[in-house]
Amino acid sequence: MDDLEPLITHRAERLQSGPCQWDTAQSRTGSRVEENFRRRLKYFFMSPCEKYRARGRKPWKLMVQILKIVLITFQLVSFGLSNEMMVTFKDENLMAFKHLFLKDYSKQVLDKYAVYTKQAVYDNIDHIVHQFMNLQSLTTGNHAYETIDGMYTPLSLCHEFYRNGSISPDNETFAIDPHVVKECISIYPMQPFDNNSLTRQLNFTLDFQRLLSVNIYLSLKAINLQTVRHDELPDCYNFQIMIKFDNQAHSGQVKIKLENDVGLYECKDWNIEGTSGKNNNLLMMFDSLVILTCFSSLVLCTRSILAGIQLQFEYVVFIHTFYNKILSWSDRMEFINGWYILIITSDTLTIVGSAIKIAIRSKDLTNYDVCSIFLGTATMLAWIGVIRYFGFFKKYNILVLTLRAAFPNVIRFCSCAAMIYLGYCFCGWIVLGPYHDKFRSLDKVSGCLFSLINGDDMYATFVKMRAKSYMVWLFSRLYLYSFIPLFVYMVLSLFIALINDTYETIKQQQQERVPMSQLQAFIAECEDKPESGRYKMDKGSHSSCLCCFG
Repeated sequence: MDDLEPLITHRAERLQSGPCQWDTAQSRTGSRVEENFRRRLKYFFMSPCEKYRARGRKPWKLMVQILKIVLITFQLVSFGLSNEMMVTFKDENLMAFKHLFLKDYSKQVLDKYAVYTKQAVYDNIDHIVHQFMNLQSLTTGNHAYETIDGMYTPLSLCHEFYRNGSISPDNETFAIDPHVVKECISIYPMQPFDNNSLTRQLNFTLDFQRLLSVNIYLSLKAINLQTVRHDELPDCYNFQIMIKFDNQAHSGQVKIKLENDVGLYECKDWNIEGTSGKNNNLLMMFDSLVILTCFSSLVLCTRSILAGIQLQFEYVVFIHTFYNKILSWSDRMEFINGWYILIITSDTLTIVGSAIKIAIRSKDLTNYDVCSIFLGTATMLAWIGVIRYFGFFKKYNILVLTLRAAFPNVIRFCSCAAMIYLGYCFCGWIVLGPYHDKFRSLDKVSGCLFSLINGDDMYATFVKMRAKSYMVWLFSRLYLYSFIPLFVYMVLSLFIALINDTYETIKQQQQERVPMSQLQAFIAECEDKPESGRYKMDKGSHSSCLCCFG
């Protein structure tokens, strides 16, 4: 409570005793400077509505924030629909390619497509080549072969294998040259073939003892026409497809996987009847308006931060001159409004994201994912920044103060809990990974344990543990039975208790009206109401405060 003692008592003691005695005129001047500076500090920490009542200053930042949130939310929804159409088109094409090129794909279990005999490998390769050769007559989409300088891009049939090798499992002997050799065959779409086995006609044979993988590369193009109905120019897509037959384990199971690398390009020539490009220009103008609004918000918030830093320096000099005290860092940081930093970050991300969106509209860029990350994060931060204005209402202010006061303790608590969590992650990955699908990688382990903390999927996690090793099965029970009570009953309870304790402390301080810092105690001595008119008198005297501190 010594730090929260009103600072005026220290000043009174300094005026009454000490090596330097002030005369009456100096005391009156000091009191007037102190009163004016205290009023200035109180005005700085007022809400926009209180500042309007005090000096009639329009709450420009508040109005800009409201306008900005409306604009960027509408912008995000509009871009989200475009991004969804793009992602949906890529996903549907990927599924179409799997059904076109993977033999009997619909009968296979998802993500476990594999073959087990040599003839099945050859049959699947023949099927892929045959489907590629007859693509135009098979596909229901607008797919076409890629052409470069008027020539079709061929299908590349490659296989990788050890250079030399002799393996005899019956004698438990082997001799292997680990150098990998890659051989490829190019097959053009219009190349004539019989309906018999294409691999035999191409003289394509595989030595399965040395075989590592068979990779088939092919390039296709398509146009996403569904964007026309939403007044957007269609994008041209280039699909780089790779089908891999994975035999690296030589376990008798050859896994087959289809991967699709998608490139987006501006179509070279287009013509849409009844479209003049007016809607596209209007949307680009709207994005420009968003950039202008966010730039205005950024300038206003930056100016407020600079004003807070300047006022902080003046307050440091004032406290040192009048009370011979050094201001603590916690009091210094009260002048730096973290909400403004959040808003500036949001504005910067919005400006960058909007610029990328304009480039996407004009078909100069196709980075949908980068743009969505910028705009999505910016909108999230903008809506979080609205909490600042809830803090100006007494009933909501206690929640905002609780979040701010509990944040440092929450970070420290989470750092300690994270060490225990990471320990369980590494242990589960190493021990249970070979026996449980949810523990195959660190990412899966982390997701599984987080789900267990929230009470999700507990029974399924217990049941799916395969009892191939009694020792591992017993360890899994000890592992799960120790993790769940530790985090569900202890860590989460302590986390809630930490926030609840902070809430009760803030609530008691507000009821007793106890200042929480020296700065608040100093400002609390100013009893001038916003409607008193005293703040208008100080409007022109800010620049002359520091000269009176000496």
